[in-house]
Amino acid sequence: MNSKLFLPIPRRSAAVASALAGALLLLPALAHAEGSNTSQFAAYAQKSMPLALAMSLVFGLLASLTPCVWPMVPITVSIFGATDGGSRARGSALSATFVLGIAGLFTPMGVIAGYTGSVMGSALANPYVVGAIVVIFAALSASMFGAFELTLPSGMTNKLSTVGGVGFKGAFSLGLVMGLVAAPCTGPFMTGMLIWIGETKNVLFGSLAMFAFSLGLGVPFFLAGAFAVNLPKGGAWMMGIKWGSGVVLAYMALSYIRDRWPNLFAGMILPSPTFGALAGVLVIAGVALGGVHIAAERRKSPIAHLSKPTKLGSILPAVLGLFLLLGWTDARKVEAARTEALRIMKDEPPPPNMVFVTDEKIGIAKATAEKKPVLIDFGASWCKACKELEHETFPDPRVRKEGVRFVPISVDATDDDLPEVAAAKKKYDVRGLPTVVLLDSSGKEAARFTEFVKPDAFATAMAKVH
Repeated sequence: MNSKLFLPIPRRSAAVASALAGALLLLPALAHAEGSNTSQFAAYAQKSMPLALAMSLVFGLLASLTPCVWPMVPITVSIFGATDGGSRARGSALSATFVLGIAGLFTPMGVIAGYTGSVMGSALANPYVVGAIVVIFAALSASMFGAFELTLPSGMTNKLSTVGGVGFKGAFSLGLVMGLVAAPCTGPFMTGMLIWIGETKNVLFGSLAMFAFSLGLGVPFFLAGAFAVNLPKGGAWMMGIKWGSGVVLAYMALSYIRDRWPNLFAGMILPSPTFGALAGVLVIAGVALGGVHIAAERRKSPIAHLSKPTKLGSILPAVLGLFLLLGWTDARKVEAARTEALRIMKDEPPPPNMVFVTDEKIGIAKATAEKKPVLIDFGASWCKACKELEHETFPDPRVRKEGVRFVPISVDATDDDLPEVAAAKKKYDVRGLPTVVLLDSSGKEAARFTEFVKPDAFATAMAKVH
């Protein structure tokens, strides 16, 4: 094993690494604040595909900093011989082959998710499946907080580490194995990617996203193998990674519960500034206690005795505060959109709510008889963007004003194995959810939306359909 990989780094460099890790931990939360409540990846994919690919790489890099991956870096690169004194070109080639091995495990997941999108969607409508996901996230969170170690058995890990031997074949084989070892620590980053890929059934982009994630996961291995860089040892900064990962995982568990059983949280989150301030105070308190816990984990820390109590005390305010604060952010966005719409239409009487027809054939017959344009909304209980359309876009006064001229139809594709649902999806060439189709009065398609659309843009599109 190359001892150079364990050389200590300057304290300033360690601080920079800690700050970078902390900043990366905030990315999932920022994505939640800006987009879908459960899928960070979906929020970026709605903005632009290149951005989503870039963030996939970042999520992979963040996963490489977790305790079940980082300690494996120096051990792994020494096994396939990237640092055995050969040329830098050979070390780089071996390391790149190892990373391709990781991609060889994760990339097919994107392909499978794309081809089985309907299966994944139907599964996410099942309360038992959602319950299992919640339990997994809760268990991963508890592991990050130190309740137990969630790793492969040591005997299995030792056997896996000998797969392939030294050389390019060994590097690729060991990359496949490393993907398996790293899997328990990729949950909060990869789950959102797989769900989005399953919803959209975009096989090509799904494969590229998972490949980018694999590259990010392999960055430390490549740097260590190609350049024999002095990687920072595990220590207090890694405890910060574990603490932050535990908070995000616990928040994800709560998010799945909220999205599947929204009535449990009805009226719990208010859009008032006071509520947001209280949620912010909880987050600050949790982060402050977590900071003391991390500081107490430093070598020869005079407050080492405070590590455990402050860690335990930080969990509830940090998790609950994050859940309430991000929920408040979403509530404020909806409230602001409604206020702006009412301001624009203050001199007009409020338009009636759109009453959706739930049978596509009946809705089309009604539109044909009345010579009206049609709005067809394909959604599902497991589709987050569908819920955003339902709660933010369709109730908007500007959309309702245009909706008076339309026959609105709602197709519930939660169970897309139903014959009538499958027939409607085939008729309108629906390949993923959400899908909203606007037909003019002659029955010709005038517009199509396959993602969340803000009320003003949607109302503008409706105004052009006659």
